[in-house]
Amino acid sequence: MPIPRRSLPSEDELREFYVGRDINSLPKPAIVLDVAKASRHAAQMLQAAQSLRVAFRAHVKTHKTTQLARMQVGESPDAARFVVSTVAELEHMVPVFEDFTRNGRAVDVLYGIPIPPSQIVRIAKIAIRLRLVSISFLVDHPSQLASLSEFYDLVGSPASVFLKVDTGYHRAGLPPSSLNKQGLIQETAQLESQGKAALAGLYSHSSLSYKDTTAEQAIDNLASEIDGCLEAIAVNAQHFPKDKKLIVSVGASPQVTSIQNFAPVSGNAPTGKLATSLQHMSLHPGVELELHAGVYSVLDIQQLSTNSRTSLGSFDDEIAVSVVAEVASVYNDGERSQPEALVAVGVLGLGREPAAYGGWGVLSRASYPSAGGADGRRLILERISQEHSIVAWEKMEGDDNTSHLPPIPLEVGRTVSIFPNHACITGAMYDWYLVVDSSSGSPTRVIDVWVRASGW
Repeated sequence: MPIPRRSLPSEDELREFYVGRDINSLPKPAIVLDVAKASRHAAQMLQAAQSLRVAFRAHVKTHKTTQLARMQVGESPDAARFVVSTVAELEHMVPVFEDFTRNGRAVDVLYGIPIPPSQIVRIAKIAIRLRLVSISFLVDHPSQLASLSEFYDLVGSPASVFLKVDTGYHRAGLPPSSLNKQGLIQETAQLESQGKAALAGLYSHSSLSYKDTTAEQAIDNLASEIDGCLEAIAVNAQHFPKDKKLIVSVGASPQVTSIQNFAPVSGNAPTGKLATSLQHMSLHPGVELELHAGVYSVLDIQQLSTNSRTSLGSFDDEIAVSVVAEVASVYNDGERSQPEALVAVGVLGLGREPAAYGGWGVLSRASYPSAGGADGRRLILERISQEHSIVAWEKMEGDDNTSHLPPIPLEVGRTVSIFPNHACITGAMYDWYLVVDSSSGSPTRVIDVWVRASGW
């Protein structure tokens, strides 16, 4: 019996209600995805990986949709590599995987956290259905190997295994010098020799670059991840099976997308620490470099604050996900110490994720007319509560008194688009995206509805 879930309208019912309507006339709050921006980001990532001759694994946890997952891996005949963060995502992606394998394309999907034992039975059922799909797991503790044996017993074929390396972020994994904790590598190799597992390689996911503010920092963080995994291989070389081919998979969106600063986007070759790391990688002919990332496909305010790509435009030009909400009240007449407005969306429609500025979301400039005296400031969500937020002009250094700021250029009933600080969290508040195409002649008209995976 499947896990009980909240029932949703069918995709046909959703499309019948939404498609063809303008986002300004729809029930709000709602989440909107701009397919023109998302498809551009997906294509640029694949192009950059191809130019550096490295593999790419697409993380789907941000958007959790089958449609954007397809865009992330493109139409290449090469294996389609994915990461999922929940079993629900894996279940939701089954039709995509079946379609790929039916048309002769290999699929490799990784469950992206060290495997909780309770999930093995559910994943095994999916694996039995997806006989032609390679399913991989992360391990960073010898106790997890029992789950690999259980998977083999249930499915009759081995799962692939990545050893999780901690290259400094300390969320999961083992440091390079301790990767063989309690004989982890040796026991994994033993399972492989018994045909019960297949050692695929090493996996690091370091989000240290989320605090970066320059492309150079993001590039250096990517180099450090590669170096950390190569160190793990070197320190533990005696424990790996002889002549074993390994994948080194590293990533997080800022450092991975930083490769777009090189060819073919800019025509430049990698330099500095990354060039050195790639040179070190080339000295290991049995090691394949793989990059992985997810939120790059839609971006958000936090991602843009890292400045990992010098070619990016403004937040209005680049962020593919926004929340549309309605202005409920305006306070421009001296009621408060500064002009403000009230919008009818809060934590439960946006999240409460901090970023490198003093707000909880940024209003699209297309939502309001320009205001004289604003000095180029953005309208931001300065305060946020459960179901509403307060809009104000973004503070600048030296703003001791903000009463002089111009009125908020909004009126009651206006629809505003808000770019979230963290698209992964904001997306989780909704069951589907309303899809628009900013490259069309009707950029606010809904052209499709994409249902997200939900739950765990």
